[in-house]
Amino acid sequence: MGTDHLRRSVWAQFVWGSRISLFVGLAATVLTIALGAVVGIVAGFVGGRVDAFLMRITEWFLVIPFLPLAIVLASVMGRSVWNIVFVIGITSWPSTARLVRAQVLTVSQRLFVDRARSLGARGPHIVGRHILPNVSGLILANATLAVPICILTETTLSFLGLGDPEEASWGKALTDAFENGALTRNAWWYFVPPGVGILLVVLAFTLVGQTLEQMADPRLEGRR
Repeated sequence: MGTDHLRRSVWAQFVWGSRISLFVGLAATVLTIALGAVVGIVAGFVGGRVDAFLMRITEWFLVIPFLPLAIVLASVMGRSVWNIVFVIGITSWPSTARLVRAQVLTVSQRLFVDRARSLGARGPHIVGRHILPNVSGLILANATLAVPICILTETTLSFLGLGDPEEASWGKALTDAFENGALTRNAWWYFVPPGVGILLVVLAFTLVGQTLEQMADPRLEGRR
């Protein structure tokens, strides 16, 4: 794959940079899904004022443009890998929360939940034994679909110069290639590998997520 403007191996940067891109994508996804699942389950199961309060917060995050909010938070918090993970996770959970809440509202109306309530089961028991197992498929499918979004967000923030300057990533490789004129010099070996890597990883996780979504809800299979 040749070398960059500092005579560093592009292949070594590509392999080493994949660690940061995948780590940020997976770690941010865990934070996103955890926040979204907790908010969605609590809002859907408890209902009432708690549901209204949590949904107003969720709608506030949904109204604000995602990328500008992430850029502002990353600029304020500083340039580090963990800050990027936190920024992506804290700005990406609302869509998951709304999906989980809708599923919880549906499951809560089923007969086996009413039977558990009539037998004296408490809220934590119902959530752990009945609600969570029935929404876990949706959560898993949404997690695999959130990974590519988190990876693309990390790439965008790194490309804008908000990533960790001491860590190699695919986004930082694209930034270096752009700043040093790889496009004008037709140095395709400099910017094509990280771009192709991002494309393939995003495509792979998207296909896996769609498959898991179909497994969780077979009714979706005929719509694709």
